[in-house]
Amino acid sequence: MLELFLISTKRFIGLVGASLSRSPDGQAPLRLRRVLVMLGFLPLFAFGQALHWLGFLLDDLFFRGWRRVSVAAPLFVLGVPRSGTTRLHQVLAQDRQFTTFRTWECLFAPSVTQRLFFLGLARLDRAIGAPVARLLRRIERRAFAGLDEVHPMGLTTPEEDYFALMPVLSCFILALPFPGFEHLWRVGRFDADLDPAERRRLLDFYESCLKRHLYVHGPEKRLLSKNAAFAPWALSLAERFADARFLVSLRDPLETVPSQLSSIGPGLAFFGVPADSPPVRQRLTAQLAFYYENLDRLRERLPEEQHAALGMQDLRGHLGQTLTAVYQRFGLVLSDDFAQVLAREDGQARRYQSKHRYSLEQFGLTPVTLAERFAAAYRHPVLAAAPSPTAALEPRVASC
Repeated sequence: MLELFLISTKRFIGLVGASLSRSPDGQAPLRLRRVLVMLGFLPLFAFGQALHWLGFLLDDLFFRGWRRVSVAAPLFVLGVPRSGTTRLHQVLAQDRQFTTFRTWECLFAPSVTQRLFFLGLARLDRAIGAPVARLLRRIERRAFAGLDEVHPMGLTTPEEDYFALMPVLSCFILALPFPGFEHLWRVGRFDADLDPAERRRLLDFYESCLKRHLYVHGPEKRLLSKNAAFAPWALSLAERFADARFLVSLRDPLETVPSQLSSIGPGLAFFGVPADSPPVRQRLTAQLAFYYENLDRLRERLPEEQHAALGMQDLRGHLGQTLTAVYQRFGLVLSDDFAQVLAREDGQARRYQSKHRYSLEQFGLTPVTLAERFAAAYRHPVLAAAPSPTAALEPRVASC
């Protein structure tokens, strides 16, 4: 842990210098607005990460039991971005056999110490009528309202636990403020581009975050983890957690690529990075291609009782039937309560219509160029054309 702290501190100092002196994407000029935004963002970010590191230190002084926790047979929901993994996560998180990270834990409390501190405050707040909780809900509605059509989010909603990698500067969302940070792009090709020692350090840190979570919420619980950004980690996760199950969500690259570029545009713009920056767009497109390739390698490596894949049509058209088949394949107990949840969510999925709009043309892309760049993706059974949804279901879930 000390080694990672020193490495991350050194990298952050380099990021500060680069953010205030160089163009974010290597092409556009460094603008005053970028400098001002970073002068506000960097101190807040540094303060937040310092609190996390202090929490980790206090864990080892007062809550060393987290080290003895075992992460047994976790369920990892992987996939490509914009392929329905968030919705899938929200549904699965309603199954009481699982425990999963919530937004507040990812962003504000990755350590045991921080979790217990905030949970204690929440109990005190409830004892006096929950005035703080009501205030937070009002703030939450305003703060996250603009994300509803891109990535629905709230302080208590299930969230991607890769946010817990912020203290070690390995959460890929940091590419929005720091698109020139080479370490992030190596993390974006984790299984291919990181040397074994760095992979081991990051896997050790990530596993420690999962153990801390289970220590607080119950070591007997089964961990549910959803991270589209962990597609590049797929092989390493399968090696580290040998008894894990992997549920993979895929989508046609012709839809995935423009949807992803559209969803990150506002974030890039906020940090003074041109949303149409050619270097950023090219790197993101290349990385997405690696996502598909690495997830296909995972499919080839794992036995079918540990791996299942599905497509957007499975989530929209027959969610209940699909997840029932997945549970059978993975040997998971489907309780009566969760069966009722699936029936309700299946109806909602059939009625859902996204308001997020985008096109290939707005990013200077064409179907021909993307089809060539993502040729490997179309070899996956989930993305192959199927004669009908019902006929496609069993092959896609049972033989991928």
